[in-house]
Amino acid sequence: MEGKKKKSRRQFLSASSLTAAGFMIVPRHVLGGADYVAPSDKVNIAVVGVGGRGKENVSELLKLDDVQVTAIADPAEFWDLSRFYYRTTAGRGPVKEMIESHYQQGNSSYRLKTYEDFRVMLTEESDLDAILCATPDHLHAYVCLTAMGAGKHVYCEKPLTHNIWEARKVREVARETGLATQMGNQLHSTPYVRSGVEYMRAGVIGKIAEVHSWVPATRWDNGLTEKPEKGSTLPQGLNWDLWVGPRSMRPFHEAYAPVTWRDFWEFGCGALGDFGCHDLDAATWGLNLPAPDTVEVRPAGFSNEFITPYGEIGYYHFPARDDQPPVKLTWYSGGLQPPLPAEVPRDFKFPARGAMYVGENGIMITGGRSEPKIFPDDLYAGGSMNKTISPSNGHHRDWVDAIKGGPAASSNFEYGTHLTEITLLGVLSLRLGGQKIFWDAENMKASGLDEADQYIQEPVRTGWEMG
Repeated sequence: MEGKKKKSRRQFLSASSLTAAGFMIVPRHVLGGADYVAPSDKVNIAVVGVGGRGKENVSELLKLDDVQVTAIADPAEFWDLSRFYYRTTAGRGPVKEMIESHYQQGNSSYRLKTYEDFRVMLTEESDLDAILCATPDHLHAYVCLTAMGAGKHVYCEKPLTHNIWEARKVREVARETGLATQMGNQLHSTPYVRSGVEYMRAGVIGKIAEVHSWVPATRWDNGLTEKPEKGSTLPQGLNWDLWVGPRSMRPFHEAYAPVTWRDFWEFGCGALGDFGCHDLDAATWGLNLPAPDTVEVRPAGFSNEFITPYGEIGYYHFPARDDQPPVKLTWYSGGLQPPLPAEVPRDFKFPARGAMYVGENGIMITGGRSEPKIFPDDLYAGGSMNKTISPSNGHHRDWVDAIKGGPAASSNFEYGTHLTEITLLGVLSLRLGGQKIFWDAENMKASGLDEADQYIQEPVRTGWEMG
């Protein structure tokens, strides 16, 4: 009887919640709360977007015995990613083969359902509990909102959205539905990031008023100076209209896909958009940073209204909180790094990717898969601290546990949208040519910069509206 009730509820959600606009909000009482998947049940998950990052997420899901990947959706049948860091093939064909090979070891009759359009999948897969979104950035919000509107728990890669309005909308719907969510900034669940947060909270280096964060990332095509005007041969099995989604239609060009879409503002968000939700996470979490009051991020090297820059240097200013001072945070990409402070030995080498926290009593440097380094080194000799963060069982595992009624995953959409908005404020400044933004968070407005409105809430194609 219980199984029939569960199936009936899922059928109701699929049939009633999808609209021509893409989604509607399903009240929490219809869902039965965040733990409507029984702890003893397998969680049925579909993956939307099975390119390189999607395939990596599938690998993580296949490690979980209480998860069943039941369907995948992607506009592409096949991507050759051998020349990118993924060093693999992806798309519906290769990922279907990968999933079936895994599950057929225990069930020779297992067959995976595949779809071009995830919206069709949501209407047809009545037993689906959750979706994992690993599409390009410009589709994140649409997929998340449509899936939550259909009553599905959602995991979405970072940045959670492509613009600030979308982040606010995703947070609103996540609150309304009460579904289990997680943003895919996987470093958030590592012991190295969590140790840094604990050190900050414990005041090991004293109150912190200055933070530096850097990544070596740059544009994929550093010779790029303009968006493609003509098309190139459309790969067989690619539904380009679906891939473009809410953005304005243009001919397919190999400069856009796969992977290199990050070089274009309409699809990606540059190095800051790619890495900010990873590398601004510890500071935001550990220092309880609110929305910044000013942001100024300047492009390094060529960029324009279409093309992301080679590198970036940016300045965030966060107001004081309770007894904590204001914080100046400096962001670097493309190989730029901060100067070495006098408190740090002259022979110390910054990690290629890391962060530095300047406290009233000392310096903390993080980076790589190692514990934070404290200077002077006798400031903290490994003594005990009161732990304020529960250990993570794994970024995907924590989300699945939340689906089953456990505690909320720690990078859930309430936190994830806040971190995404901080990141996207820097992207907003970049898209305005490095102009300084005085941010009115309450009104979601860049004070005195009406030209920012087009990037705060971007226009979308008819049929891809998000409320």
